Amino acid sequence: MLTVGLITACSGPGEDGDSAPEPVSSSPRADASRSADPPPRAGASPALPAALTGQHLRWGRCRGTASTPAPGPDWQCTTLKVPLDYARPTGRTISLALIRAGSSGAGKERIGSLLFNFGGPGGSGVDLLPALAPQYTKLRARYDLVSFDPRGVGASRGVRCRSDRQVRAAESIDATPDTSAEESAYFKDAADFGKGCARQAGDLLSHVSTTEAARDMDLMRQVLGDDTLHYMGVSYGTELGGVYAHLFPGKVGRLALDAVVDPTVGTVGHSENQARGFQRALDDYFTSRGIDPKAGSRKIAALLEQLDAEPLPTASGRELNESLATTGILVTLYSRTSWPALTRGLRAADRGDGTTLLALADSYNDRDTKGHYGTTTHAQRAISCRDDRERPTAARAKALMAKFRAISPVFGKAMAWDTAGWCHDWPVPGLWDDPDVSAPGAAPVLVVGNTGDPATPYEGARRMADELGEGVGVELTWKGEGHGAYGSGSACVDTTMNAYLLEGRIPRDGKVCS
Repeated sequence: MLTVGLITACSGPGEDGDSAPEPVSSSPRADASRSADPPPRAGASPALPAALTGQHLRWGRCRGTASTPAPGPDWQCTTLKVPLDYARPTGRTISLALIRAGSSGAGKERIGSLLFNFGGPGGSGVDLLPALAPQYTKLRARYDLVSFDPRGVGASRGVRCRSDRQVRAAESIDATPDTSAEESAYFKDAADFGKGCARQAGDLLSHVSTTEAARDMDLMRQVLGDDTLHYMGVSYGTELGGVYAHLFPGKVGRLALDAVVDPTVGTVGHSENQARGFQRALDDYFTSRGIDPKAGSRKIAALLEQLDAEPLPTASGRELNESLATTGILVTLYSRTSWPALTRGLRAADRGDGTTLLALADSYNDRDTKGHYGTTTHAQRAISCRDDRERPTAARAKALMAKFRAISPVFGKAMAWDTAGWCHDWPVPGLWDDPDVSAPGAAPVLVVGNTGDPATPYEGARRMADELGEGVGVELTWKGEGHGAYGSGSACVDTTMNAYLLEGRIPRDGKVCS
């Protein structure tokens, strides 16, 4: 199964973990206990009880995990109780893991908390924020930097659908089946994955939607003591931010959405967008090396066909098959800084050695050197299959094949099959055809698109701005390369976004940074 994540490129592929609080001295900012706000204007749920909106967070020292060291003395962790089911707000609760670094106080007066979601879905904000914090130094001058593991992710009752042994076995499944036997194995594997999620997660599997995560963010806002939500969402985090704006338009503060998911498409449209985006990035890679993109793509497509029939050996004794090679190539396109690794991997494959491309695929699949796998992709699938109602069949995938392969000779075949395999026989139904992000009356939302973004192609930014509504969505374009714009080397982007988040200065809609 080809898993294409919507997670910020700066994070590295597939990180997750947990971090539990250890009691320490008082937190850097007093927590304001607040009464429940009025229900949102759109998509209202019953009002939350004061036991939730007035809860006092016990911030403490963050603990490390087997894969992630403790982040250091600037960081504090806690847990927030949220309803399992917002239709029953006085019923069962679950705990979400939060992390923060208090405002440095190096700027003017403190604005409040700046909440981050780095994408996935399934990325652990508790792990990622400390790693990425150096690029947010200017923002920390006036904000507490805060992130969280959404429900079903990492330390927030993270969903695990398979054991390491089962994940390893699934890597041998042909994700581009050519025979009826391969097709049966492909769809059986997809169904087995969903069954594993249902066994482990139980009733949580019906409550990991983006809508519920957005409601969780509004509860965080209240408990953190902020009148409005200030937020930076990256990749899938832009969809989450858009849904928040739709549900709580009156609570929108300064929302910056970077590497924007197209909110106007469902499963098939999203896969088509990504096939186009990754092929575009691959073409740019070839052009940078003086290679004709069509010729370069034909050569990679031929390599993948060869690997489908006969995998390559690697130094570890494992084999590089077509699916793993596709993933290894794809992961290097998230950032221009990874293009040299792609060159090394392709050259080694030409010599009959799959070691480099396998290592790249392992990094994306969250596999460590001991053969243990993280659960980012488990949560990603659980969340997206709860969100998306569309369930394409095998026949639909086959009907899409010619179009997808024309869009991308390298990635089209795998992405066409993925439309049918990703949520095949999923245990719970999806909720929407595409997310509603209309937010009439909300404060202006900054929407940032990158013309060279592979995972969230640039066109999605304009569509997000349009869907948010007139006077709400404000588009900023960067003519760059890679997944995301902030912190990627453009002083124009960083200055514009900082001015918006720190000073409330709204750029001209359609501004371009080249």
